[in-house]
Amino acid sequence: MAKFTKEDALRYHEGNRPGKIEVIPTKSYSTQLDLSLAYSPGVAEPCLEIEANPKNIYKYTAKGNLVAVISNGTAVLGLGDIGAAAGKPVMEGKGLLFKVFADIDVFDIEVDTKDVDEFVKIVKGIAPTFGGINLEDIKAPECFAIEDKLKKELDIPVMHDDQHGTAIISAAALLNAVGLQKKKLSEIKLVVNGAGAAAVACTRLYISLGIKKQNIVMVDSKGVIHKSRANLSDVKKEFASSKDVYTLKDAIKGADMFLGLSVANVLKPEMVKNMASRPIVFALANPNPEITYEKAMNVRDDLIMATGRSDHPNQVNNVLGFPFIFRGALDVKASGINEEMKIAAVKAIAGLAKEDVPDMVNTAYQEINLNFGKDYIIPKPLDPRLLTVVAPAVAKAAMDSGIAHSSIHDWNAYKMELEKRMGRDNKLLRALTDKAKRNPKRVVFAEGSSFRILKAAQTVLNEGIARPILLGDQEYISKVIKENELDLGDVPIINWRSIEERTRREEYAKILFRKRNRKGLTFTEAIDKMNDRNYFGAMMVETGEADAFISGSTSKYADTIRPAIQTVGIKSDINHIAGMYLLMTSQGPIFFSDTTVSPRPDAQTLVDTTLLTAEAVRKFNIDPVIAMVSYSNYGSIRTGSPTRVQKAVEILHHQYPELIVDGDIQMNFALNADLRTKMFPFSKLGWRKVNTIIFPNLSSGNIAYKMMQEIGGAEAIGPILLGMNKSIHIVPLESSVREIVNMVCIAVVDAQ
Repeated sequence: MAKFTKEDALRYHEGNRPGKIEVIPTKSYSTQLDLSLAYSPGVAEPCLEIEANPKNIYKYTAKGNLVAVISNGTAVLGLGDIGAAAGKPVMEGKGLLFKVFADIDVFDIEVDTKDVDEFVKIVKGIAPTFGGINLEDIKAPECFAIEDKLKKELDIPVMHDDQHGTAIISAAALLNAVGLQKKKLSEIKLVVNGAGAAAVACTRLYISLGIKKQNIVMVDSKGVIHKSRANLSDVKKEFASSKDVYTLKDAIKGADMFLGLSVANVLKPEMVKNMASRPIVFALANPNPEITYEKAMNVRDDLIMATGRSDHPNQVNNVLGFPFIFRGALDVKASGINEEMKIAAVKAIAGLAKEDVPDMVNTAYQEINLNFGKDYIIPKPLDPRLLTVVAPAVAKAAMDSGIAHSSIHDWNAYKMELEKRMGRDNKLLRALTDKAKRNPKRVVFAEGSSFRILKAAQTVLNEGIARPILLGDQEYISKVIKENELDLGDVPIINWRSIEERTRREEYAKILFRKRNRKGLTFTEAIDKMNDRNYFGAMMVETGEADAFISGSTSKYADTIRPAIQTVGIKSDINHIAGMYLLMTSQGPIFFSDTTVSPRPDAQTLVDTTLLTAEAVRKFNIDPVIAMVSYSNYGSIRTGSPTRVQKAVEILHHQYPELIVDGDIQMNFALNADLRTKMFPFSKLGWRKVNTIIFPNLSSGNIAYKMMQEIGGAEAIGPILLGMNKSIHIVPLESSVREIVNMVCIAVVDAQ
C-alpha cells in the first residue's frame, strides 16, 4: 500500500481549499441573460414542465447523474462509531471516486441520528433530489433495516456499498478462483469469519451463485454461529449451523474456502495447512488481514489468496464495482439495484480479468505483463475498461429484469458515450481499427525480440488487426514468449542473419544493388546491408513478402527511415516525405505536420507536406481544414520563415483551389474560429473548425506535439510517415504497447 504520514494526509485534505469536492456550473453564466435563465425568471419554465410531468425532472435537472452518499458515521472504515461529522472526509472521498471513475456527481450527506426510522424518514424526504442513493458506513444490524425500508419506499437505486460492493467484487474473484482451482461452487465448503453487513451480503450472494447453504459455516467473535446458541439475531439465525463444529479451528478443517471479514490475525498458518487441497483464502479485514499474505503463501503453494490490500495480488476493492453499477443503473433510470444487476456485475468483472491487460494498466501497477491466473483473478482498479464492461452489463440486466424506466438500444453507441464521459472518446481510432480488421495485412516487426513488440503483436493477432511476422532469434523470442505467458500461436519468426536466410539476403541485395548501383552502392555493400533488420524488413515489403513494416521502438529514427527510403522509395510525383502526428484531444482529433523530417522546408516542400497530409487525413474519413501557422498573420511580417509559408499558401490557393487551407496565421487564431472570423473575416477557413496544422519548420512542429502530449494531456499517435511508396511506419523510441498497436492499425489501413 502507498506509504504516507499523518501530516501528509492532513495536508492533502486541508490543501489550499479544504475538502475534496466542489460544485461546478454546467451552463454559461457570464451575461445577465444567462443569469436570468439560470434563476429567476427563466427558471420558472422548467419548474412548470416538471409540475406537469414529474418525469421531466430528468430532462431539466441534474437528478439523472446525481447520487447521494449518505452515512450516520456509526461504522466508519476501521474507526468504528465516530459520528456523522467525523465521517464526512470518507463520504467526500467516496464522492471523488464516483466522479473520477464514472463521471457521477455526488452530494455527501451526513445524518446525525442512530434511530432507524428517523434516518429512513430523512433520506426519504430528500430523495427527490437524487437519481440514486449510496448508503455508507452504517453499522449492523441497523444497516439491514435501513436499506430494506428505503428499497421498498423509493423508486430509485439504493445500495449499501459496504454490504453489496464487497459481495460483488469478492464474488467475481470467487468465480475465477473456483475455476482455476478446478472446484465446483455446488461442492465448495465455505467458512465465513465475521457476521457483519459485508459478511452477510457476501454469503447471500455466494448462495445466489451456487454455493449450497448447508456447506457454509459462519463464525463470529463467540465462535461458530450454531443453532444451539441462544439470543441469535434474525440475520444470524439465517446462517446458523447444525454441524458438530464450534470454533474456527474446527470449522476450517477440510474447508475449500475461507472468507474473512473480521479482525486481523485470526486465521493461523496451521489452520490454512488443514484446509482442503487447492484452497481459496479471501482475508479481507482492513487494513490488516486475518492472515498475512506471506504467512499464508509460506504454508501452502497450492493456495489462491485475495486481500483488501493493494500491495499484494488480488485486491478486493469496492471501487471495482460501485461507480460502474450506479452508472449503469442511472443510465436506464432503474428503480432499484436487484439481484440480477448484482450478478451481471459479478460476471462482467470476472470476465474482464480473463482479457488481455492494457499496457497502461501494467504500467500503472509497475507490472511487465499481468495475466489471468492465481495472482490475477480480478481486474485492477485503474483498468479503464471497467466502465465500458460493467456499466452496460448492469444496465442490460436492469432492462431484462423489468426495473428500467428507459432503454438503451445501441450498445456500441452507449459504450462510446461512456468513453466520452471520461475523456476517452476514441471514435476515430475505433473506426480505424474496424477498417483494419476488415482486411488484415501481413506486418513485419523489425524488433521481434522486444517484449513490447511481442505484446503488441499478440494484441493485433488476437484482435484480427494484422498477421504479424517477427524478425529475430527464434530461440530467444520463444523464451521471452514463454516467460511472459504470451500467446502468439504459429506466428512466423525469421532470423534474418541465419544461414537459412542466406539465399533471401542475396536476392534482396541484388534488388537493392539494382536500385542504387549508380548512387555509389557496391554489391558487397548491398549484401552487408541485408544483415541490418531494417533493410531486410523493408525489403520484405518491397518484394511483396509482407504488406507493412514497423520499426523504431529500440532504434534511432534516422537509422530506420534511411533503409526504408533506399529500399521502398518515395512517391515520384512529390519526391518528399513528411511525418504527421494524430493528437487525440478533449476537443477532438487534430493532425500536426511536419513533425519529424524536414528541418527547414522551403515553400515547395511546405506545399508537398500539405498535400501529403491532406491525403492522409482523408484516409481517416475527415475532410481536412488546414491552417499553415507561423508567428505572422496574413503577411503582417515579411521576413524570415513567414515568407515561406506565405509563398506556399499562394501556390496552394492557385493550384489547388478546392483545398480548404489558409495562412500564414498564428496558432491562437487558427484554433479559435470566433477570434479568427472577427479579426480576419476574409480567411478561407471561415467558421470551420481547423483540424490540421502545418508547421513552418521541424522545431516548431516537434515542440508543439510534445507540449500537447505532456501538458495538454493529448494522446499522440505517430509519427505517421507520409510519402512512401509502400506502408512503412516508424514508432518512437520506447513506445508503449498501446502506441505500437495504434501504429499497426495505421500501417494496415495504409497497406490496404
